[in-house]
Formats: sequence, C-alpha cells, structure tokens
Amino acid sequence: MIQEKQLRDLLALRSSPIVIAFRDSAPAGVPRAAAVAPSGCSYWKLAAEGQVFYTEASDHFNCPVGAYTHNIDLPPEWAGELESLVGTMVNLEYIKREEISALPRLSDPFKIAIYAPLSNAPCEPDIILVRGNAKQIMFVAEAARAVGIGPDGATMGRPACAMVPEAIRSARGVTSLGCIGNRIYTDVRRQYVRRRT
Repeated sequence: MIQEKQLRDLLALRSSPIVIAFRDSAPAGVPRAAAVAPSGCSYWKLAAEGQVFYTEASDHFNCPVGAYTHNIDLPPEWAGELESLVGTMVNLEYIKREEISALPRLSDPFKIAIYAPLSNAPCEPDIILVRGNAKQIMFVAEAARAVGIGPDGATMGRPACAMVPEAIRSARGVTSLGCIGNRIYTDVRRQYVRRRT
C-alpha cells in the first residue's frame, strides 16, 4: 500500500490522507473518540490531525444526514431532527425530497467506525480519504483511473459523507466537492487563484 509520506510529497497535500474502517468492534488499543462531534465528517479532520480512534453509532446522532448515509438507526427524538433538517433543505431548494432516497447508504448497519491517519492505520481500511485542491484531486482521480478503479460517475456534491458508502459500494474512487456542512466542520479552506496583472 502507498505510504502517507509518499502520497503527501507527490501531491503536496496540506492535509494527511486518512483511513476509515467499519467493523463489528474496535481493534485492541484503539480508544473511543474523546468527544461527540457535530458531524460525522468532523471525525475526518481529527484523524487528519493525527488522532486514531473509533466511534459508535451514538457519536453520529448530531448529524442526521450523515447518520442516514452511514445506516445508523436514529432514536425517535433524533429521527424527527432528520425529517426537520430535510424539510428545511427542501424549503431552501438545497435538495429535492426525491434525492434523499437516491443517496448512497452503507448496506450494513453501522456498528463501529475506526478513523486514523493513513500512516498510523490500526487495521485494513475500507476507504482512504484524500482531501485536496482541484489539481491534487485531479491527479488522484487520474491515477485511480490509470489502475482501473477511477470514478465511474460524475463528481458528487452534497452531502460529502455520501461518498463513503458510494466508494465502498462501487469499489472505485469517488470524487466529491463536499457540502456546506463538510466545509464548515472540517475547515476545508477555499483555494484562491489570482490572475497576474
């Protein structure tokens, strides 16, 4: 498997690639996340900062859309939050109601998710997530295509967490532009290009 340093050097990445693995139980010696995060993708940022940890289903209740894409059964009080959030997004015309049922979703019920930097993975990953600018992600997508696992569909948009089950389902690379929540919770910085005068 490609090493994190090699990948970071080749692509000049500012953020560490991370691994996510879904298991029935956490590997020995891996601690549970220190705190419940506001979204599932918030855990991506923590792993990119060097943390190794696992989450349980209840650690994902704060983001009902992410809980949906990760096949987490929400308790009734949180299920109402999902319906309310979807209603707001539909009213704002951010998403169409019929799009919800078409969102990629993990096929197996969620039990444990393990997050870590690629260089410190405690188990075999289900996915490797690379965050970068357009040029960096273009190189990743082209490399994946060259070895026969490139994206077979359009670039995904919102929600960013839907790319996780889509990558697992398709066993191919997936490119996503993210969503507003992902940009807020993972501190993805905009890339600015200025024309020379």
